[in-house]
Amino acid sequence: MKKIGLLSDTHGYWDEKFVSYFSDCDEIWHAGDIGNSEILHKLENIKPVRAVYGNIDGYPVRTLCPKHLRFRTEETEVWLTHIGGYPGHYAPDVSPEIFDNPPELFVCGHSHILKVQYDKNLKLLHINPGAAGKQGFHQVRTIIRFCIDKKDIQNLEVIEFAG
Repeated sequence: MKKIGLLSDTHGYWDEKFVSYFSDCDEIWHAGDIGNSEILHKLENIKPVRAVYGNIDGYPVRTLCPKHLRFRTEETEVWLTHIGGYPGHYAPDVSPEIFDNPPELFVCGHSHILKVQYDKNLKLLHINPGAAGKQGFHQVRTIIRFCIDKKDIQNLEVIEFAG
C-alpha cells in the first residue's frame, strides 16, 4: 500500500503545513502550475515527487517535469496531467487517448476546483485536488491524501486551508 499526497496549482506559493501533511506519505504528486523549481525542491525534501508542468510554468520547471506522466503504482495505472478536464468534458489535450487507453486513476489540476468523480463510461476515478496556492479565484486552498492498495484507491482525505 502507498500513501499519496496530492496537490496542484501552487503558483509558486509554499505553505510550511505541506511538510506536516505530506511527511507520512510515500510519494507526493503535483498536478502542475507549480510556479518555480524551488517548490519542487522543497517537496522533494519531504518525499519523492512525481510532477507535471502546467500552463503557467516556465522553462526551468518544464525542463524538470513532463506535460503528461503515465505510470503504474501498486497495480493501478495512473495518468497525471495539468489540463485534463473532467468526466464528460475531457480536454482536447487528453483526447482521444483517454478514450482509447483510459487509466484507472486520472489526476489533473488547472480549474482550481476540487473534484473527485468516478467516470462510469471509462471506469476510472478522476481527481482534481483544487488549488494549494493563493493565486486564483478560489476561497479555500486544498490538498488531498489517499492510499492505493493494489487496485483499490481508499482513505481519501481532503485538507482545507483558509485563504
